[in-house]
Amino acid sequence: MKLMFVVASRPNFMKIAPLIKEAKKRKINFSILYTEQHKSESMTGIFSRELNIPKPDYSLGLKAKVGKLSKNRKLMAFFSSIPHLISILRKDKPDYVIVVGDVISSAYVALIAKKIGLNVAHVESGLRSFNNEMPEEKARIIIDNNSELLFTTEESANEHLKKEGVNEKKIFFVGNIMIDSLSLKLKEAEKLDYYKKFKLKKKDYAILTFHRHENLNGAYKINKFILFIKEISKKVEIVYPLHPAAKIQFKKFDKIEELNKIKNIKIIEPVGYLAMLNLMLNSKFVMTDSGGIQEETTFLKIPCLTLRTETERPVTVKIGTNTVVGLNKIYCLNKIREIEVGLYKKSSIPRFWDGKTAERILEIIKNEKR
Repeated sequence: MKLMFVVASRPNFMKIAPLIKEAKKRKINFSILYTEQHKSESMTGIFSRELNIPKPDYSLGLKAKVGKLSKNRKLMAFFSSIPHLISILRKDKPDYVIVVGDVISSAYVALIAKKIGLNVAHVESGLRSFNNEMPEEKARIIIDNNSELLFTTEESANEHLKKEGVNEKKIFFVGNIMIDSLSLKLKEAEKLDYYKKFKLKKKDYAILTFHRHENLNGAYKINKFILFIKEISKKVEIVYPLHPAAKIQFKKFDKIEELNKIKNIKIIEPVGYLAMLNLMLNSKFVMTDSGGIQEETTFLKIPCLTLRTETERPVTVKIGTNTVVGLNKIYCLNKIREIEVGLYKKSSIPRFWDGKTAERILEIIKNEKR
């Protein structure tokens, strides 16, 4: 059996690492295709080293081709890469192209792989935010529509796929692959004390991540975010690893200086996987618009306040530590008060978030290949 793992962005590294580890253990032949949608030392280089991911066998080089192009020209750059992608897929001849997550370039690989007759498996299938502004929502649907095997993280995802007409025999509830990486690296992250680098006190600060394009794609949205953070920073010290995409938007709307002037907030460069885990582990709570962090905080039992109006990961709200607060200052401050006085909701870890998801996935693929 031959597998191809597709990596597109930083979160994908956490998702393929356990699959690669399990494939090696089972002596399964595999290759890695890197689309390079994210490519930099801070965004992907350190992640691949910390998670022991081998160098990719193939690359599409999309980062260099796309750069800062307009939306339409980015689309043209994707189209221009199709012949190269087809030649890679035909040369490698994998039994399954395994796509993780919800990145646009991953969707593009899944679509082309299916068109030329290859089997696609989607890890993290069926998640739906029902927010069509999100590129990730479009990517999820494209990947699911072109997959033969659909591996889900929570039961709501199973229901979404069934409602969309997916054959139940293709759907497999396997748990959360992100938690495999987290379980494997948790002790290593705990030893770091990385938070001390920024003169932070344990459980006396909040972590902030906020970078989604739909949240920062206009002056009004950026102004609203800055006003929100100014208010929250009066109550707690905030550490904000600034994503390159967010930095571009703040500069575009001439707001980077105003952001930097907010008192009680530390703007830092993006950090590696272990450093980010250490910062989260020692924080009082996390504010985010990221999907993966909602899951990680639920597993770590750290309060998470999601700065969006919806989540595609409802299990993190239903039984986890997550609360969707949007940019509602009053609601967010009320939740912070609950956290501070010990009245924030109790949580539990969702089913199959046990560090064994990669094992289940590869066992299913092995059985399906027979």
